[in-house]
Amino acid sequence: MNKKENVLISACFMGAGCRYDGKSIHLDRLDELKEKYNLIPICPELLGGLGTPRSPAEKVGDKVINKEGQDVTAYFQRGAEKALKIAKMYDCKYAILKEKSPSCGIGKIYDGTFSGTLVEGNGITAELLMKNGISVIGESQIGKLLNCK
Repeated sequence: MNKKENVLISACFMGAGCRYDGKSIHLDRLDELKEKYNLIPICPELLGGLGTPRSPAEKVGDKVINKEGQDVTAYFQRGAEKALKIAKMYDCKYAILKEKSPSCGIGKIYDGTFSGTLVEGNGITAELLMKNGISVIGESQIGKLLNCK
């Protein structure tokens, strides 16, 4: 029997109500992913010490600011470091993270104006994982991971 590869995944995709609004997100093809990989759920924002629900936050330059104007960067950095530690512990080569998020977003994230405007960039966790050799994809790119083997 072949051993399944471990893949880090945003916990909100696995049914955990850990998003800023306390909700989870339905992920198409989750069952296919479960068949092919061992999914290791993480929520960097909870790992960093933020609660649920919490004020929405967006990345502004190198900082993460919530809708009330508070700098919550330290929570996001702490969560990213813990997520990386878990990824290394489980030898994860891939991560499936929530697109557009200030922690998990890959390629495009919200611009910090809370207007729904997207800009080029990555979330804090996505960036740290990539710098450490982990391939990060968003939920719209799951087909790449399912067809890669």
